[in-house]
Amino acid sequence: MKTINPEEARKLFAQNCDFVLAAAEPLQFPDSPMPEIAFIGRSNVGKSSLINALTGRKGLARASNTPGRTQQVVFFNLAQRLMLVDLPGYGHAEAPRTEKDRWNGLVQTYLRKRVMLKCVCLLIDGRHGAKANDLEMMNFLDRAAVVYKVVLTKMDQIHAREHEDRLRHAKELAARHPAALSDIIATSAEKKSGMDTLREFLAGFEE
Repeated sequence: MKTINPEEARKLFAQNCDFVLAAAEPLQFPDSPMPEIAFIGRSNVGKSSLINALTGRKGLARASNTPGRTQQVVFFNLAQRLMLVDLPGYGHAEAPRTEKDRWNGLVQTYLRKRVMLKCVCLLIDGRHGAKANDLEMMNFLDRAAVVYKVVLTKMDQIHAREHEDRLRHAKELAARHPAALSDIIATSAEKKSGMDTLREFLAGFEE
């Protein structure tokens, strides 16, 4: 991972970011040499909104009020330098069990076997902290030895005095997980806060 200054990161994410494909099964994953960064979290964590805010493209990732709408692994090409990967959300209780099993199998195959995967951004709702299925995902990533960064979302929706407590709790949680990186990034897609920090972190994986 390279050290990138804020201006370099800003320029990278100001470039074109284009939809590549949505894979419903592993055989459809693209054959690409680009390093990949994947985004995962609960189905209502604000993942699509975060990707759109990060890239500055309002309709790039499709946001929905319907849990589990993202049923495929969606790939976005950032300037031929990074691949951003939108993974199906978990915790979508309204989805049929067979569908949830299929999505979970697809995600697990991607996380375990994708050679170009460099890091996972594990999105946790800052309003509520880590839920049971967030902890399950952290344990899975630990077992699979997949490096991940905890990213808190929707931080604009909690009182300012609570921010430090949420960050401290997240840091303490990450410290107990061997595959988790130590620093936590707090974000708000609505207010665009934390985006520069997240861009700088992700740009360091460009090869």
